[in-house]
Amino acid sequence: MRALAFALSLMLPGAGHACKAALVLAMDVSGSVDAGEWRLQADGLAAALADRQIREVLVQEQVALAVVQWSALGQQALVIPWQRMLDQRAVDRMAERVRTMPRAFPGSDTAVGEALEFSLAQFSAVSDCRRKIIDMSGDGDENVGFTTPRARRAAIEAGVEVNGLAIESMGLSITNYYRRWVITPRGFVETAQGHLDYARAIRAKMLRELTAPTS
Repeated sequence: MRALAFALSLMLPGAGHACKAALVLAMDVSGSVDAGEWRLQADGLAAALADRQIREVLVQEQVALAVVQWSALGQQALVIPWQRMLDQRAVDRMAERVRTMPRAFPGSDTAVGEALEFSLAQFSAVSDCRRKIIDMSGDGDENVGFTTPRARRAAIEAGVEVNGLAIESMGLSITNYYRRWVITPRGFVETAQGHLDYARAIRAKMLRELTAPTS
């Protein structure tokens, strides 16, 4: 009986591993993001996943990752479903999937609230993970739907952390928008000075949120 139970346990996703964090990477593909800027985002995220420090923490914490792309009302897609980072090979596969993933939408309005609500709904599939985090990255504030306050309240009530990656073209207008309307009380905003700075910013952001104290 013990041998049978052990064999069955190996067939279960994440068997024998404690998932300490589930992270949704929600990427802006609205009309303000052109083809070159989209490429910088995808390549920047793939490079972050290939970073030695990030790879180590992903496996050590047994992180579950998913990627969402979002734009206007009704334009949200789970482009990479939950993947458990159980070993270095899993991280390699995830980085390659990110690098080669197609753009889900050609670009339209910026429905931040709907993107946040859509991302929040994905956590039902990873209920065993201790922490639940949403990375909202974008280069514009909400211009349609205007449901961000409601979505943020829902995240707080569900115990989900929301952090922001604001891609600025000038000043700190997007950073301030994310600070005021998007992130949860213990969240933070990482600022990228344009899309060329995205790779640095997403690496810094992931290290900060995945190594944060849990108490």
